[in-house]
Amino acid sequence: MSVFDGEIAASGLGGLVRHNLPARGASTTTSAAPAKIEKTVNTVTILGRVGADPQLRGSQEHPVVTFSVATHTNYKYENGDWAQRTDWHRVVVFKPNLRDTVLEYLKKGQRTMVQGKITYGEITDQQGNQKTSTSIIADDVLFFRDANN
Repeated sequence: MSVFDGEIAASGLGGLVRHNLPARGASTTTSAAPAKIEKTVNTVTILGRVGADPQLRGSQEHPVVTFSVATHTNYKYENGDWAQRTDWHRVVVFKPNLRDTVLEYLKKGQRTMVQGKITYGEITDQQGNQKTSTSIIADDVLFFRDANN
């Protein structure tokens, strides 16, 4: 995956997909500096288990590591039954040292905590269909070892 000219491109399974930014109500403007710059916050922290071994994607000039993390929510129905909902999060790592460490040490099933920012885009698949995409751009990834390892 690489970032260039407002796009994120990733070499997906069997082809190239492009994330055309911005999407979902986001906008990009270019003009003179605004009179007042307003502070905004875009942070996300997830703690869960890695869905599959991280994969190196993109090009040699613009490498990126991607992996998925599962988180879950437990809830109780009025009749007393418990249920669990699992959410899957797509994580992308651009930082060179973090990218290399994640690729080498993070494994499927391992507990991890990811801190970063959420981004939205659109992916064009091999058939030309556009789909919305949500990713977490990792600023930090913490690794946890199971007690029996």
